[in-house]
Parts: sequence; C-alpha cells; structure tokens
Amino acid sequence: MSKPNILYIMSDDHAINSISCYGSILAEVFKTPNLDRIAEEGCRLNKFISTNSLCVPARASVMTGQYGNINGVKTLADHWDSTTDVNVAKLIKEQGYQTALFGKWHLHDIPRGFDEYKYLGGIKNQQGTYRDPMFFEKGQEGLVTHKGYVTDIITDMTLDWLKNREEGKPFFVMCNHKAPHDMWDYPEKFEHIFDGIEIPEPDSLFEDLSHRSAGSFGYGSTVSPKSMIFPKTGKAHSLYKFFMADDYVTGKLDCDENASFEEKAHKAYQKYLKDYLRTVAGIDDSVRQLLEYLEKTGEIDNTVIIYTSDQGMYLGEHDYCDKRWSYEEGIRTPFLIRYPSEVKAGSVNSELVANIDIAPLLLDFAGANVPAAMQGKSFRKVITGEEDGYDAVYFRYWMHLAHHEIPSHYGIRTQNYKLIYYYGRALGSKGAIDIQTPQAWELYDLKNDPLELNNIYEKEKNGELVAQLKARLLELKVQYQDTDDQYPELLPLVD
Repeated sequence: MSKPNILYIMSDDHAINSISCYGSILAEVFKTPNLDRIAEEGCRLNKFISTNSLCVPARASVMTGQYGNINGVKTLADHWDSTTDVNVAKLIKEQGYQTALFGKWHLHDIPRGFDEYKYLGGIKNQQGTYRDPMFFEKGQEGLVTHKGYVTDIITDMTLDWLKNREEGKPFFVMCNHKAPHDMWDYPEKFEHIFDGIEIPEPDSLFEDLSHRSAGSFGYGSTVSPKSMIFPKTGKAHSLYKFFMADDYVTGKLDCDENASFEEKAHKAYQKYLKDYLRTVAGIDDSVRQLLEYLEKTGEIDNTVIIYTSDQGMYLGEHDYCDKRWSYEEGIRTPFLIRYPSEVKAGSVNSELVANIDIAPLLLDFAGANVPAAMQGKSFRKVITGEEDGYDAVYFRYWMHLAHHEIPSHYGIRTQNYKLIYYYGRALGSKGAIDIQTPQAWELYDLKNDPLELNNIYEKEKNGELVAQLKARLLELKVQYQDTDDQYPELLPLVD
C-alpha cells in the first residue's frame, strides 16, 4: 500500500468558536464552509488540547512531540534546536517523503528537514506582516519581500510547490498561516461581510470574576476598557492604547468619549470580532483553494488533510482577548482531519488528546517509528474509535506576566474537570517578569459548568475530588519530568 500524502494546515491563534462546524454562537452570523467540509468529509475533534497556549512553545511541541521543559522551548524567547533527533520533518523525510514548509515558523532556527521552505521574518521574531511580508527562503541570502496579502501569498507558495513537486513520491507540506494573529489586518474582499450585522456576545463578556482565585483575578488583557491598570503590579494595561488612542487596529472607537462602560465594551467587542473573523474568512478561502487543487489532481483521497492551530484564542469570553490563559477557549484547539480510507465522514470525537501527539500521529501515517524520546503518542486509532484518549492532559504556561500579564500556572484537564495551580513566579523563564503574584488554586466542573463561570475549589464538599486531581497532577508532572524539585519556594503540590 502506498504511503499517503500529508497536508498539514496550521493557523495562528484560531479559536474553535470561530469555525462554524463547532457550533458556537458565532455560527449564526459567520460560516466557514471549507473548514466545515474537512469535518463533514472527515472527523472533528472536540477535545484537542494545547499543552501551552502560546505560539512558540506550542509549535515546538508540534515538531517534537515533547513538552517545553524537555525540548527547551517554554516561552516566546526560547529557541528550538531543529537538529534534534525528534524533528518530525526530518523523520518523515527519511521515509522518502518530499517535504516543504511555507508561512509562519517562529521557532528561531532554520527549518531543517524540509526540502523547501519559505518562512516569515522581518519583525517580531519571525512574526511577519499582513501586507507585503518578507520571507526567509531556502537558498536565498537575506529576506525576500513578496507583494500582496500574507494569507494569499502563503497559499500560492504551497500550491506552486505542489504543482512542481517530484512525481511518484509522497509529500508532506506544512502550510502555516499567520492569520488570524493580531493585528487582524483583513483582506479587502471581506471588508463588507458584516455590514448591517451585529455579532452575538458571549454570556461571559460581562462576567463577574469574583469567583476566581487571587491567582487570576485582576490580570489579563480585556476586550472592555475597564482594566487599564493592573492592581497587583501597577503596570499599565498592554491594550490601553486600543481604547484610548487612534491607533487601534481598526481606528478609534465609534462612540462618544463620555459613553458608558457598557457602550464602550459593546463597541470594542464588535470591532475586535469583525476584524478577527474577516481574517478567518481569508483562511477559509485558502483551504478552499487547497482542497480544490487536490480534488482536481485526483490526490485528495490519498492525502491526510489536517487543519489545526497552535492553540485557541479568546473572543470576548471572560472579557478576554489573547490566548495565554488555560481556560477552555485558550487550550482547546481546533483539529479537523480528512482521510476517507479510514476516517469516517462526519464523525465527531470527544476523546482527550494533545498537541504533543501530533508528531507521533504524522509519523504513524508516514510509516515511521516514533522515537522513545517523544512524550506524545499517535492518536490515529483514537480518531477511528479503536482506542481511548487520555484520562487527563497536563498543561503549563511559563511566561509569567509578560505582554498580557497572565500569571504562570499549570494544571490538568480531565473529561469532566479542570484543576489549575497559579504558582505566580517567573522561575528564571526567558521573557517572564520577575514579580511575584499570589499562589492559588482553581477547580472547574466542566460537565455542569462548561463555560467555567464558577470556581469550586474552596467548596468543602469537593475535598476528596481535589485530593484525587492533585494526586493525578503530581503523577503527570513526574511522568513528563516537570516536577519543579529545584523550586522549593512553591507551595506543596499535595497538602
């Protein structure tokens, strides 16, 4: 049996709630028919978890099948060494695949293992720009500028490579989009898609956060203009300029400066969501072009097509924007897969899997052995229903208080519960801010409180449950070699 091609499409900061097949309130006003097609002709995963909801660490976990404490990438400032023996691209190439990468790389090293690559560079550590972006290209010195809109350019690069690849060999190509990362500079052709339309607001946009622990309360970037100065650190809000000046990505808020808090919040939400969703529309159109090409060439059914993101994104839930929190909107990540010879069309899978499992999954499809050093495992048989997923997924955010002022934390997500420990320390992590914040726990009943509106950690009746979850958390920290033994100043994990 011939090896399948692999088309891996990954966007940046793409929220599940902005893909219509996931059925959020946004599906009422915004459709993603081409992303939905992958789900309709394949499988939609509902509980695919990013183990660190931050771009660079998440991408390193995708490439290595390892947590950041093992692959060395815990924050945006860490560099990944792509010479490693667990580089998934190198391992797939060794199986006779043609390999290529186009778009966002953001790992501060050369993309080794790819026959061809063109990756964004120029500003913000390989973040790239939406307009006339610059790329590092294999075989070229310096940066090469491409005129046009970044999503279209990355799509064209991918298509051009597919059209000119060597015949008779399977391919593995990563089409890594910049969108819908901020600052949400959308293509002109989608400018008017929301004319006359009001975007529905999440129930938690005006959430009373008094149920939260001291570890999270008062931190984070908000959609509304209420949190201009953080009470714990005295630091100015990183999004202050969005609401008080003319340089918000779409311009000044369209309301009187004396408008009420509620009016400003509603206006800010509408601006944020419409621009974000317009960039998502560009991604959906890119997927259309790629699917149509594979269909035209007869390769579509012999190609494992995956659509995912590096992590989730907050679209006003809990009044948040950005992604670094480990509430559901941040760590739950879209994952759609089409491969009709074994993936049932229209199937939905709610087993727990994680981004450390992507590299083993890709190696499984390519017919390669999974190195023992990879901490993840292939979920190929989980997708088909032959195996169960995890009972719990361990996650960790290391970049204490940087950029969006989210405190460092770790925890576990089970099928029904989430336990989070805010340890509130930089611990020497690159780019983290060395200011201590309160150490505290939070617990959420995801079955009865899926929106995480009620922290139940302090409830007396939950004592046994808390003890069980802490014990499982400790087991996973030992399993993944992330025990924090060198930091005795942290609170004891198990009381």
